[in-house]
Amino acid sequence: MQRSLISLAVMALLGLSAGAPTLVAAAPAAKAAQVTTQLPRTAVPTHYALSLTPDAANSSFSASVTIALDVKQATSSLTLQAADLKFSAAAISAGPGKALQQSSKIDVDADQQTATFHFAESLKPGSYQLKLDYTGIIGTQASGLFSLDYDNGGVKKRALYTQFENSDARRMIPSWDEPFYKATFALEATIPAGQLAVSNMPVTSTSKLADGRELVRFATSPKMSTYLLFFGVGEFERATAMQDGVELGVITQKGTLGQAQFALDSSRDVLKEYNDYFGVKYPLPKLDNIAAPGRSQFFSAMENWGAIFTFENSILLDPRVATQSDKEVSFLVAAHEMAHQWFGDLVTMAWWDDLWLNEGFASWMESRTTDRLHPEWNWHLRAVDTRDGAMARDALATTHPVVQRIATVEQASQAFDSITYSKGEAVIRMLESYVGEDAWRSGVRSYMARHAYGNTVSDDLWREIEKAARKPITAIAHDFTLQPGVPLIRVADAVCKNGKTTVQLTQGEFSLDQENKKPLSWRVPVIAQTIGGTTVRALVSGGKASMTLPGCGAVLVNAGQSGYYRTLYSPKAFSTLAADFASMPTIDQLGLLADSWALGLAGHMPASGFLDLAANAPADAAPEVWQRIAGVLAGLHGRYEGQQEQRAALERFTRARLAPVFARVGWTANKDEAATVANLRATLIRVLGEVGDPAVIAEANRRYAASATDKTALPPALRRPVLGVIAANADAATWEQLHAAAKAEQSSMIKAELYNLLGAADDKALAQRALELALTDEPGATAGASIISRVAGNHPDLAFDFAIAHREQIDKIVDIASRSRYFPGLGGRSSDPAMIGKLRAYAAQYLRAEAQGDTKTAIASIEYRIKVRTQRLPQIDAWLKQHAG
Repeated sequence: MQRSLISLAVMALLGLSAGAPTLVAAAPAAKAAQVTTQLPRTAVPTHYALSLTPDAANSSFSASVTIALDVKQATSSLTLQAADLKFSAAAISAGPGKALQQSSKIDVDADQQTATFHFAESLKPGSYQLKLDYTGIIGTQASGLFSLDYDNGGVKKRALYTQFENSDARRMIPSWDEPFYKATFALEATIPAGQLAVSNMPVTSTSKLADGRELVRFATSPKMSTYLLFFGVGEFERATAMQDGVELGVITQKGTLGQAQFALDSSRDVLKEYNDYFGVKYPLPKLDNIAAPGRSQFFSAMENWGAIFTFENSILLDPRVATQSDKEVSFLVAAHEMAHQWFGDLVTMAWWDDLWLNEGFASWMESRTTDRLHPEWNWHLRAVDTRDGAMARDALATTHPVVQRIATVEQASQAFDSITYSKGEAVIRMLESYVGEDAWRSGVRSYMARHAYGNTVSDDLWREIEKAARKPITAIAHDFTLQPGVPLIRVADAVCKNGKTTVQLTQGEFSLDQENKKPLSWRVPVIAQTIGGTTVRALVSGGKASMTLPGCGAVLVNAGQSGYYRTLYSPKAFSTLAADFASMPTIDQLGLLADSWALGLAGHMPASGFLDLAANAPADAAPEVWQRIAGVLAGLHGRYEGQQEQRAALERFTRARLAPVFARVGWTANKDEAATVANLRATLIRVLGEVGDPAVIAEANRRYAASATDKTALPPALRRPVLGVIAANADAATWEQLHAAAKAEQSSMIKAELYNLLGAADDKALAQRALELALTDEPGATAGASIISRVAGNHPDLAFDFAIAHREQIDKIVDIASRSRYFPGLGGRSSDPAMIGKLRAYAAQYLRAEAQGDTKTAIASIEYRIKVRTQRLPQIDAWLKQHAG
């Protein structure tokens, strides 16, 4: 699953070809006893035959399912997971043609999301068929079977889709709705004539019914988990292409198929790459990507086997508005979700404890593949962003291990976070670097072949990697996945003698909010060099290591930035390294910037260390370096809310540093300019607009005004950053202009983007208007929550208070899986101590204990933000005063 609002900037080292292993049987069924389940262990399903009749107009469906199952222990009842389903009949038989035994009683437990079917006669061990007739609800948010309403050329349309991860298949099909209980699925659906239905497998037959509807039957799926089942129906179009014997498709609402060509081409390239990398070819006959209007607060795409679901703003490229960044996101989403066809679908974690086996690996493959197939994007440089995103969460006391204990559905929903995705990816990147690309790939291939169609835990992977590498890895992997936190490698002053440099390293722990915490212990793979010299590898074990490096000069630790740790240099070592900043590889410049900023704010070194680097960065530094500097300065600008004099000093410094860079980049793209320059241009317009650069704001206003009559005034590459500046600085008249444009827009994708912009206003009164608009029907059922989130970017306290005051309405426009996360996500951006009490009160009143993880993290983030304001910003103020001029 591609999570919403997480950084897609990630990378791993390239994997080289290795011999393909032989496909063997799946993991043994005996492992069932070791796997968490919330159901009795008396029976397991083997096949579901589902007949579905949706009634989109009335937001309901009727269905019947026949489940083939094996009773393992004698029992007089069967308990399945079911949510919001009403049963009209239930019966069981010992097989086709055998006598039916009607259920004597059906108990539905809404709180536990189960249905228990009781039988007068005990069921002995053996094979049975359970037939259930029932009805259910079609929701308006992405949980279970749901509808999306959208404008298509000014005409209102409705389409149906499913979203089952992590635990919402039970909203459409009563089932053993847990990843370990794999089974095959045969689906048929009764649909309106003229509409297109899609599921995991190809359609095998379509027949006309007497009432004009159509009965569509799909081929039986391979053995898979319930959360991977998919069904969709609507007025769709489909484009196809063949690759390695597989029919690839992209399905869109009618009229937008032309926007899918890049995604289709990307799918062909990625499938070819993955078939080769994994050594086990994609096993289904087709693979569709279904592009849907609307959006979710929880995710942007979902890896249903053979039928990937993606919100259209994450995959389609409308030539009127698409940017280089949009193109990158489209490719990344395809690469991520297609990686899941192996990591997650073919081989599935046994329980949500090991969710990272799905998400961390898909994120790593996404980054590795993007860099391999689009080297012009320099995607490997984004690895620092990925690591930083993980460490920002991992350095708080509220963090958790990569492999975490999951007991409930709510906990499973909250496991989709930056630790699972980004730390998982960063740790994989480090371990691959440690054992070597070829050995890593051989281990992955062996793992994939050995456990195909089965379930695994993390140690199954480490076992295969260790065999392939013939090098111990499990202990290191356990250090980084079974315990939380971020190692801190301290670098002492180096000593150079006889052309060699010796440096002492000690291991501590990087924490944002536990200053006196006793550090955990890690075995840390370290790569170091003197600038320009040969790299040397070492394993910091037991808390200390000594390294001897060829050559003399500044010592760079974590060379290549593959390590998951912060690097803290002695003042002298940092000063020497900073002096050589311009001669360092770009990725190491990014690493030094990231570490100096994080360590400075945490109090491990002067908070001004980053500013020293930013002040001396060469004008011709890589675009990624300037994007990092601009991004940090923009984030720092947000920390000065309510401190106008200090903020003004930062704004002057930011303009002085970034305006000359923007002058080099310019408003207009040069012919054949690098993609990274296009991204930098957009970032600089946004940040300079935010810090009040008069020239940028004036030109943005000029172009916006001119665009009313001159369509060339806002080319696609400039449209979004310019509108962002306009929306942030909007007065009432401008806000109404944007509002009118949103109402008039006929493209569902562009309409949603324009409505979202209405929440970006700095003006508090306009922000309040956006909040009120979000709860009306006007923006659409899935747009309102996004508007409120956008308001929270500038006005978190206003947005949170509004959301709490209208909580019941908010719950209706947020995915069920997101509700325990949505409210903390609004308030967690605040710097007001009062918000801590508000969040605690919210959690105490509305959340179960196991669903309060995001609330606790939001509180920890606020406490750290307050600490930075009181303890670190004065250091930055002093530096800015000293360097004013």
